[in-house]
Amino acid sequence: MPSKKTQIATKTAIEKKMLFYDNFAEDFDSVVNRYDTQKRVEVIFDELLPAYLPSGLKGKKVLDAGCGTGWFSQRSAAVGAKVTSMDVGKKLLKEVAKKCSSELVVGSILDMPFKKNTFDVVTCSEVIEHVTDPQKAISEMYRVLKPGGIIFLTTPNAFWHFSLRIAEAFKVRPYQGLENWQSQTTLRRMFENVGFEVKEISGIHAFPFVVPALNPLLDVLHRWRKPLGPMMVNIAIAAVKPKP
Repeated sequence: MPSKKTQIATKTAIEKKMLFYDNFAEDFDSVVNRYDTQKRVEVIFDELLPAYLPSGLKGKKVLDAGCGTGWFSQRSAAVGAKVTSMDVGKKLLKEVAKKCSSELVVGSILDMPFKKNTFDVVTCSEVIEHVTDPQKAISEMYRVLKPGGIIFLTTPNAFWHFSLRIAEAFKVRPYQGLENWQSQTTLRRMFENVGFEVKEISGIHAFPFVVPALNPLLDVLHRWRKPLGPMMVNIAIAAVKPKP
């Protein structure tokens, strides 16, 4: 068994990795690929949400779990939702406040500071892969959702994990956080293990080369997001917490 000193050092290293994005919060939006961010916003709010929550978000209690700089919070707030924006990064939450009015909460998706059955909707985009235990994170989101509540989540597809190593080798993605990618099959199982009823699981981005010249092609290929999903770069999932 590792010594207490080793355990503390390991915990500190993990916490540092989970706070990686907070280190450059003010520059985050200028660094990330805006096409990718906008596409994920569109998938959740223009494709999945109308299909599985046709009544919309107005008046609904929405948790943006791992909110980053707040693009998903902004979209929810714009249609009248009561939004709670939660992230482990305090600096990131300051960026959220520049985009919309929401309740700002510092917290981890592994241990959320909310009572069970609190929210009508949870959005969580590109977050669970950055924690030590994605299954626990999904369990926490199930806990805080009301019965009948719905979650919309995106995460990288393990099918393309090799591209991460290539990007790191050529120093085109100098990321130093955690990388726990899942396959569509594994992700579905994780959701069903905690009791979710999966409504849809599909893909985003047919290939990882998200550059302006190729964006129109990505848009065309997105039409086949369901059959091509297992081989696409990101996974999108909509799941409901069943009523008793």
